[in-house]
Amino acid sequence: MSNASSNSLQVRRMTYSALCLALALVLPFLTGQIPQIGSALCPMHLPVLLCGFLCGWPWGLAVGFIAPLLRSVIFGMPPMIPTALAMAFELATYGALAGFLYRKFPKTIPGIYASLLIAMICGRLVWGVVRLILAGVQGNGFTFAMFLSGAITTAIPGIIAQLVLIPAIVYAMEKAGLNLNKA
Repeated sequence: MSNASSNSLQVRRMTYSALCLALALVLPFLTGQIPQIGSALCPMHLPVLLCGFLCGWPWGLAVGFIAPLLRSVIFGMPPMIPTALAMAFELATYGALAGFLYRKFPKTIPGIYASLLIAMICGRLVWGVVRLILAGVQGNGFTFAMFLSGAITTAIPGIIAQLVLIPAIVYAMEKAGLNLNKA
């Protein structure tokens, strides 16, 4: 790859990543800043997962880590501790694993789903570990029931949205030649 095309690819990745970050900051406004609805729909997760798939793991990791922290600082939601901090590690895991695994797996619908499911499961596990650590530091409890509720039960609508929308968007962008997650 020539230096000019390499620079162009990096600029395109940066542009897609900036767009994904902007979406992660703005999409939660669709939930009306109501934490219960946001927890159910997981609007910040969609652009982070897309960033990992489309731009690669380093970009997905960066956007995933920055988005909840920046949103907390700018808009006050989600609350920095424990929510935004735990989400930063969760979303960083989503973006990094989605991008890394998508690059390794076949560019097919099953490959997209495999990358997505592994990223979603690992991200939720990381969220649980960080919440457990933060609960210990704060002197609060964090039970397995709280983990299941926060990671799965409450988030079922968002999980469904991710499983429907992400593969469709990634597959369409791949077919259109717009995916930048290449060597």
